Amino acid sequence: MTPVAEGITTLSLLFGIVLILCFALLGRISARKLGLPTVFGELLAGIFIGNLLYFWGYELIVVLREATSCVEVARLALSGHSWDEATRMVLGGEAGSKAVDVFRSHSGSEYMQISQAADLFLRYGLIFIMFHIGLGTYVISQLRSVDSDSLKVAVIGALTPMVLGFMIVLVLAPDISHVGHIFIAATLGTTGFIVTSGVFSRLHKNDSREARIIFGAAAMDDVLGLVMLAIASGIAVTGSAALGDIGRTTVRAILFLVCAFGLGPVFLRFLISMLRRLNVVEAKLFVSFILVILLAGMAAIVQLSPIVGAFAAGLLMHESHFRTWGDVHQEKHTIKELFAPLEVIIVPAFFVLMGIQVRLETLLDWQVIYILAGLLAAAVAGKLVSGLGARGRVNRAAVGIGMMPRGEVGLAFSFIGKSLGVIDAAMFTAVVLVVVITTLVTPLMLGMAMRSDSRAGQ
Repeated sequence: MTPVAEGITTLSLLFGIVLILCFALLGRISARKLGLPTVFGELLAGIFIGNLLYFWGYELIVVLREATSCVEVARLALSGHSWDEATRMVLGGEAGSKAVDVFRSHSGSEYMQISQAADLFLRYGLIFIMFHIGLGTYVISQLRSVDSDSLKVAVIGALTPMVLGFMIVLVLAPDISHVGHIFIAATLGTTGFIVTSGVFSRLHKNDSREARIIFGAAAMDDVLGLVMLAIASGIAVTGSAALGDIGRTTVRAILFLVCAFGLGPVFLRFLISMLRRLNVVEAKLFVSFILVILLAGMAAIVQLSPIVGAFAAGLLMHESHFRTWGDVHQEKHTIKELFAPLEVIIVPAFFVLMGIQVRLETLLDWQVIYILAGLLAAAVAGKLVSGLGARGRVNRAAVGIGMMPRGEVGLAFSFIGKSLGVIDAAMFTAVVLVVVITTLVTPLMLGMAMRSDSRAGQ
């Protein structure tokens, strides 16, 4: 390639990256105006630009859409297959043909490097994403204040959609593995409370009985979500859904989490005491990174996904660990604020890239539509049933609706399943759309339920 051609290629790639980031910014701004989590704006921006430019044949989008698969293409090519043969073997159909055309172009090697870089970013960026999701929630102290109603709501809201979802995909998608069935079911069992909290705030209902039950269930759900992620990812890593293997994976996952939450605070106190010569800002950064790396590595050693360890690290980190440096409430630099620069860059890029990999053309297949409808029914009905766990004078419909959003955790679960290879592109698209739809409809449904309850009480 001549220097001029190489310069044009570089300029084209940089323009494409800037375009994607601009759409991520627009998605974030739009989400904030609608009172939704910013990640959903970024995700929807990625879905829009990804599908639009893919059908236009934009080479960068073709590569980014197949980033995870391109790594397998490179592996097959290095094992002796031609690039064309390897690409068609992994991708197949129209996707394979488009990718072959890109890799045959004069910039084919650069695009292959981009695909590998994108795959690495998505895989390892997810570790930071899971740490960020868990960060700022001091689970141990919050669990002490969880009442029986919140506990029942959380357990019912996790187990019911899981069971329903597993039965639906078992019937409608028998061709995928039982490992895939388990992972999809686990995704439906997650709960995200940012949207629900925003609705209660706008209605000035944060002190209502419904809000207290849901917020208590949120603390419990962090633990349940971590347990589900540990078990599901462990099954995916081992690749076996035999009853005995599931039992061993469950025991291994629970033991890991017990050790993490039991010994983690002890390790944190020891590590913090060793870093007394650092200022509080340096200590918070060093401790956070060390804890993430340590727990992620230990999770991998016991055949769990490193993401489990990262999530646990986020749940363990809290400002209270650094009270020996002074009053943390007077400290300008909280842990979340210190990680904010990374959040501003990594989180939007991650969810835009994730949205780009959502393939709307799979909805042209009636089987995929049936699966989407079935999963959506299970996701909604399973959470609505959770409201039955609340006793006394309480709006059970509002409680169930408040449990319905899957949020960032649901999105992370779906991508983990795709990255581990247990769900294909069509199932990934269906699961992501279920997460998006349940999150988008919650504000409207919850607002209607709470306002109708207020009128009935007048």
